[in-house]
Amino acid sequence: MPRINDRAPDELRPVRMTRRYLKHAHGSCLIELGDTKVLCAAMMSDSVAGWRRGSGKGWITAEYSLLPASTNTRSRREVSMGAPGGRTHEIQRLIGRSLRTVIDMGGMGGEFTLNVDCDVIQADGGTRTAAITGAYIAVHDAFTTWRDAGKIKELPLLDAVAATSVGMVDGNVLLDLDYSEDSNAEIDMNVVVDGAGRFIEVQGTGERTPFDRARLDGLLDLALIGTNRLVDLQRRVIAEDLETVDERW
Repeated sequence: MPRINDRAPDELRPVRMTRRYLKHAHGSCLIELGDTKVLCAAMMSDSVAGWRRGSGKGWITAEYSLLPASTNTRSRREVSMGAPGGRTHEIQRLIGRSLRTVIDMGGMGGEFTLNVDCDVIQADGGTRTAAITGAYIAVHDAFTTWRDAGKIKELPLLDAVAATSVGMVDGNVLLDLDYSEDSNAEIDMNVVVDGAGRFIEVQGTGERTPFDRARLDGLLDLALIGTNRLVDLQRRVIAEDLETVDERW
């Protein structure tokens, strides 16, 4: 099937990462995945939730939101509705779980919380996976700021983390679905992996058709193609200390 910009079935959308996008955040990254744009910011605070006190360990928490004009119809700010909706709450927990898997909580210098905010400026599918991928860069830079301030001796990062989507649309298996593809998918899946290619979380749904083990394996193999590319890009951005990177596959 033809895709926007003539993408191949196993091709990611163009990715652009801009680090240190915000002046006051300890770490930040604007990630652009095709027409999806998510601003990720990470800031340390010198306290933890009550249930965590006395542990001597830190904590990572995430918040996610769609800005009102990020979609083709205005979304209400969820703060005006009193509490996050079910979808938002699910995505926040996914981002937090994904990041905590690759962070040594005991290496955060004590009972500190790293707050990660992921705000969708523009949505065209894959906002949660873009948020996870961009948040890792923001978290890395926040810990770098924390280390440079003398709070920790080394970064408490165990590995990288990245995420992508895969699905089946009109019988075609595709990597990194945009909104037009995602909204018509027979099968929709979000996959989170660490830098070694190990799965952190797999969210898969047969939206319009069930799928067998062979199909699942094929989707996961395709997802790993995408996440491996994203992890390689993250590592290059960090190793070369790039402010901005623009990758077209």
